[in-house]
Amino acid sequence: MTGQRSDARRNYQRILAVAEAEVAAHGAEASLEQIARTAGVGSATVRRHFPTRRSLLEAVFHERVEGLCERAHRLSAIEDGRTALLEWLHALVLYAVSARGFADTLSYEPPAEEPSPHSCGNRISAAGTPLLERAIRDKAVAPHVTFHDLLTLAVGIALATEHHKDPETQANRLFRLAVEGLSPEHGIAEVSENS
Repeated sequence: MTGQRSDARRNYQRILAVAEAEVAAHGAEASLEQIARTAGVGSATVRRHFPTRRSLLEAVFHERVEGLCERAHRLSAIEDGRTALLEWLHALVLYAVSARGFADTLSYEPPAEEPSPHSCGNRISAAGTPLLERAIRDKAVAPHVTFHDLLTLAVGIALATEHHKDPETQANRLFRLAVEGLSPEHGIAEVSENS
């Protein structure tokens, strides 16, 4: 029994290491069959450890998500709620740009799906929501803004820039544009429903 458990642990680690490389090279659509071949295991072994593509991707990004969560916790001590939120959100955007497949993982479980409480999206939401709530209380962010809005914005920036020749620079530009607005000195004009 112990031999099987240690074999299973070794297989898990080998599959995860190969998956990290394949996802880095091919994004969220990395071939599960190629991962199995490269790891030297059968497809059934991959599926036993990771029953869904999402579960494999969640495992691949686990450590970085934990880093983002820890950063949110540290930033909660900053006096300025807006600065804390924007610094954390910027870190999320830059990570989503730098880690192929991460934005796809976050591009949200449809509302009808019940995601795992330990999913990347739920862990990031649990970490970032207190920063948003504080910024709203400080009147630094409009009260109608939701964490889902911010996550959608971050994912959108990452996906829109992933094939750009310099994705980080483009993501920074779009992030600044989103934060500053199109014409901040003029406020927001009424937009016609028919436009």
